[in-house]
Amino acid sequence: MSTATTTTRIAAKRKGLSPATKRWIWIGLAIVLLLAMFFSTKIVPAGSGAAQGPAAFNAADYGKKQFPKQQAFIDKNAVDAATLAAAAEKDPTAAEQKYGKTSDGATYVIPVKFTGVVGKIPPDGYTPITVPGLPPGIKVGVQLGPAINGTDLRDVTGDITLNNFQNQIQLQDAGAAINDQLKAELNSVNAQSLTGKTIQVYGAFTLINPQQWNVTPSRINVEK
Repeated sequence: MSTATTTTRIAAKRKGLSPATKRWIWIGLAIVLLLAMFFSTKIVPAGSGAAQGPAAFNAADYGKKQFPKQQAFIDKNAVDAATLAAAAEKDPTAAEQKYGKTSDGATYVIPVKFTGVVGKIPPDGYTPITVPGLPPGIKVGVQLGPAINGTDLRDVTGDITLNNFQNQIQLQDAGAAINDQLKAELNSVNAQSLTGKTIQVYGAFTLINPQQWNVTPSRINVEK
């Protein structure tokens, strides 16, 4: 075979695909890409729920739905104050872990119940309650409004955590909305006029100081 013939064949091999063939290959790839985009695209009719995205968190609605659940939990699980006091006197940590629930693994919120006489109601803060049967060193205060602070009602079940919400703001708003429902409950019993009256309290608190119980009520029954 001549050197000229060999050189010609090598040049032909190096030449590769023709421009027309390359063009059709690129056209084919473009069609495949367009088809893939078409079949992976979800078409949502205008005005549908999916088109509008996730519903915005409504704290007020959440509070209305959740507050009765928190009440029911406390009604069912509340420990009598005298029983709790005896347990806390022996071992506060063991008492809170036995009777309380935690949503963060560190702070325990305890559902509690007791009957006592309402003291003088301050402009804000906790109203002193005299509870028979408790050791003299234990002071009990109850939030009667108008302001309701803290998240004990939200956290008493241990089930409401950041995982239930999109962000920390929603979690805080949820607690405030539950407290707003409590305010309505307190208004229904005219809480600001209860000084000197005997009331039955169901509520929740954190045993930060075993000698000072600052209780957020979930339900108040005024004895006649």
